[in-house]
Amino acid sequence: MTHLYLPVLVFLGVALVVPIGALTLARVWMRFFTPIKRGDEKNALYECGVNPLAERQTRFHSQYYLFGLLFLLFDVETVFLLPFAVAFLHLTLGAFLVAMLFLLLLAEGLVWAWSKGLLNWRGPAKPNFTIYGD
Repeated sequence: MTHLYLPVLVFLGVALVVPIGALTLARVWMRFFTPIKRGDEKNALYECGVNPLAERQTRFHSQYYLFGLLFLLFDVETVFLLPFAVAFLHLTLGAFLVAMLFLLLLAEGLVWAWSKGLLNWRGPAKPNFTIYGD
């Protein structure tokens, strides 16, 4: 008779052995088969096939990050809207109201971002955005 937790122990063993084995194999491969190339040319900065124009990385304006976050939020929200769109003709009244509430919250978020100037690229350099007291 087999023990009840034997499959769990086997799974745990495999879950530990596979990544540790892969890391060990990569280390052995690097140590014995990869030639070490040192020098100024090897350690130089190189991005996207073009030598960098400046010594250090340049900073991006914070509005790029805010715009990216808004894009991710609204992009993920479309994933949540897809089941409502697929089953739209078969929704009950409660499910329909939940979907409309969800769309209302999305519209409110869009109006808020628009009113704060987060979607305005040609306006002032600093959007009308405060962290505290919103």
